Amino acid sequence: MKKQAIFFLVLNIFFTSYSYSQIPIDNSSTTGYKLFSEQKILNLKLNYSNKDVKNSKDDSTYINTIMSYKLDDGTWDSIQLGIRKRGFSRLENCYFAPIRMKFKKDDIQKTIFEGNKKLKLVLPCLKESDNNDNVIKEYIAYKIYEIVSPYHFKTRLVDIEYDETKGSKIKSFNLKGIIKEDDKNITKRFNGKIFERELVNPYALDTLTSVRNAFFNYLIGNTDFSQSYLHNVKLIYIDKKIVPICYDFDMSGLVNASYAAVSPTVNIESVTERTYRGFKRDQQIFYQVRAEYLENKSSILKSIDDTEYLFENPKEFKELRIFVMDFFNILMNDLKFKQNIIDQARD
Repeated sequence: MKKQAIFFLVLNIFFTSYSYSQIPIDNSSTTGYKLFSEQKILNLKLNYSNKDVKNSKDDSTYINTIMSYKLDDGTWDSIQLGIRKRGFSRLENCYFAPIRMKFKKDDIQKTIFEGNKKLKLVLPCLKESDNNDNVIKEYIAYKIYEIVSPYHFKTRLVDIEYDETKGSKIKSFNLKGIIKEDDKNITKRFNGKIFERELVNPYALDTLTSVRNAFFNYLIGNTDFSQSYLHNVKLIYIDKKIVPICYDFDMSGLVNASYAAVSPTVNIESVTERTYRGFKRDQQIFYQVRAEYLENKSSILKSIDDTEYLFENPKEFKELRIFVMDFFNILMNDLKFKQNIIDQARD
């Protein structure tokens, strides 16, 4: 036990100094990121026809509406915007259409949304009892990702009073949602460019970021991604390297949604079973990333514990925390780490 403790101490010192020397410059403070600078839940009011959004044939056509948002002093302000559907998988399976939001530059000047002409809004999928808890769990996944990778999409949790118009009738919902920054904004933050490809050799991607991502997806039990085929992965060209950035985690075991399905390419039966989907790399990188995750364990658990009060069903929170602890139990055990991660890496 003493030897293992000394091993992790030395590993942490070496790799912490190495990895932190490579942290990229993030220009959030100079690119209008007031919206994401604070993590207090933002209150919104929206009114639109979910049916019209889902049935619109042209993905580039936005439906005009008005969104109200609560200010720090408790008063409300409103802003015009366009909305349209996005996310083909969720559209096929979900009642609530995932939304892309578009603002006019003049309309968002001197507002909390300044600097964000486009945003994505993640909504619950179905009208079911745990729909809001599922959103909170996906939000937790984004927050964990912020801790383990310097390259990530910024997000903010929102409370939405949504009035769904159905002809002359209105049905009201109180929904949790996640606002996620647009692709172009993340490139501005890192002075990078979107790397457009339909297929990419995984070994062409930045090694350290790729392994960090593979560990992260293993942590949350996510198989609904592909760094080769760019499924739920965005590639950014930064500092002469191609950096993969993950998003959309509702199919993960961490969320464990009722509609979640395992990727047909993997040999597991449930999303709550983990399987490592990363590729073979120098083992030194695996041990470096292992040390990083263990160093970040307390921060990750704190980010989870800070959301406990948000859950409508305490059981959902408890199961999520146990699921994450199972991941760390694997990392802490040399044999389990080798068998479940190193030996499972793909060629």
